[in-house]
Amino acid sequence: MLRLIALLLTLIPAPLWAQDVTVFAAASLKNALEQAAAVWTQDTGTKVVLSFAGSSALARQIDAGAPADLFISANEGWMDHLAAQGLIQTDSRVVLLGNRLVLIGPAGAAPLGPLGPGTDLAARLGPDRLALALTEAVPAGIYAKAALVHLGLWPQVADKTAPTDNVRAALALVALGEAPLGVTYASDAVAQPKVSVLATFPADSHPAIHYPAALISDKAQASAFLDFLQTPRAQAIFADAGFLIPEAE
Repeated sequence: MLRLIALLLTLIPAPLWAQDVTVFAAASLKNALEQAAAVWTQDTGTKVVLSFAGSSALARQIDAGAPADLFISANEGWMDHLAAQGLIQTDSRVVLLGNRLVLIGPAGAAPLGPLGPGTDLAARLGPDRLALALTEAVPAGIYAKAALVHLGLWPQVADKTAPTDNVRAALALVALGEAPLGVTYASDAVAQPKVSVLATFPADSHPAIHYPAALISDKAQASAFLDFLQTPRAQAIFADAGFLIPEAE
């Protein structure tokens, strides 16, 4: 009887959810990754479940046992953290994308000249605050502080920031008119018509912005999706959304 039950169990199809690919991805990837996932799902019939947040929050969730199949971080540090814990398949790790760091304001706001020690951010802020992601944990915030320090602008804004849990929250503060300035990725500004890019931070003012991706599980569908994200078809979606393709950086 036990052998019969075991045989019957092998004939029962795996739950449909077991075929899904669960992706934990940096918040800045939301629009473009949703579009890429939709294309892949249409081609393959496999659903992609996307979970977006700050890279630090996602890495900690994976560290705590969250069932992700694939992780895409907005910086190398949090991927390194998971690698040190033995939680990624190291041979699957790739630099998927790059980005630029920009200063944004409301749509139609007057642009600033090149950013440097003479830029008067305090005057543009007035009594208000600069929206940016958490500067000690979230990649976009870490890059933002590094750039502002490098350019000699941090003393102007150090006590006038509005820290957020992720870069999309910082974007929303500016888009909603709750902050006159914000620091985001260029791709975020492309995704939000209610903001304008006032200036682009020099590439040498902060560490290079890379998006490493790596498999967490050994699920074949997850590996196939990661492969798809590296194809010209998927990369074109990211390029149109304002991301840098590694070869084009």
